[in-house]
Amino acid sequence: MAHDSYLSTHILDTARGRPGAGVTVELWRLAPEPAHVVTTVTNADGRASQPLLPEAGFVPGCYELRFHVGAYFADTGLTQDPPYLDVVPVRVTLQAGQGHYHVPLNCSPYGYTTYRGS
Repeated sequence: MAHDSYLSTHILDTARGRPGAGVTVELWRLAPEPAHVVTTVTNADGRASQPLLPEAGFVPGCYELRFHVGAYFADTGLTQDPPYLDVVPVRVTLQAGQGHYHVPLNCSPYGYTTYRGS
């Protein structure tokens, strides 16, 4: 059953001022037991090509996006080993009927911000 809600994401590499292309992103549902939902890699525009949680498969609940920025910044040569930031977790609570949930991540090797985007 569709719930008129879905989840997408994108990443901006603020250290270089460009999309975070090639970043692995995992989505986990946290309750009732932690369960892996999907893993994707961001495209050249820094976006997941498909919704992480499409409208047709939307289930309300608490989720965690895991952005693998440590490997990304290591590949760009902008961080040392071990990286200061490795996997950045972002927990969100998604409700039915709320439309498009979008979770952007603005990041550098040493800091990040996120917000509910559109």
